[in-house]
Amino acid sequence: MGTDDWLADTRTSYDTVATTYAGQVRGAVAGHPYLRSVLALFADLVRTAGGGPVADMGCGPGHVTAQLHELGIDAFGVDLSPRMIDIARRENPGLRFEVGSMTDPSLADGSVAGLLAWQSLIHIPDDEIPAVFGHFHRALRPGGPLQLLFHVGTGSRVKTEGYGGHPMKVHVHRRQPEQVAAWLRDAGFTVEAQLLLNPDEDASQAILSARRQS
Repeated sequence: MGTDDWLADTRTSYDTVATTYAGQVRGAVAGHPYLRSVLALFADLVRTAGGGPVADMGCGPGHVTAQLHELGIDAFGVDLSPRMIDIARRENPGLRFEVGSMTDPSLADGSVAGLLAWQSLIHIPDDEIPAVFGHFHRALRPGGPLQLLFHVGTGSRVKTEGYGGHPMKVHVHRRQPEQVAAWLRDAGFTVEAQLLLNPDEDASQAILSARRQS
């Protein structure tokens, strides 16, 4: 499958489920103590590094972007789905959101003070991840923090239905934190911390905190 194929399928799928998805994730961060804590930590790391604009890549309906804004961070959101961006703009009229892909982001070199990608890398194939991390590294200022949240496991599956029973066609990739950390190091990041959420359950997730080397 070519890049255009899976990107088009992912865009169409999330356009289809956007309204239902937004309703399900609204308040998800506020109701999860670990996610609240790691997001607050990320905000502190951005401030410690000097502050500035922060990119929320794969922002969906903008709920994490809005949470960062409440923490005093100059955050903006980028998502592949135009419908998701429409919802994000409507629900957060004071914030900036734009349609874009992390496979070819329109971010100038060194233009962001921090970058966050929560549950958006799960749709990127393995062979595209090094290039995506290269884009992240290029866009971040030296010393800028990066935070990732992703599904833990091995293998991939095609999700054909979700979020209220709507049809979808997206590849969901589960990965081991050690593999993601290795890709980050190869791209020029220093990995600073790792946290596993629900490690004894099938739906385990990992958070990796890294920093662009100066």
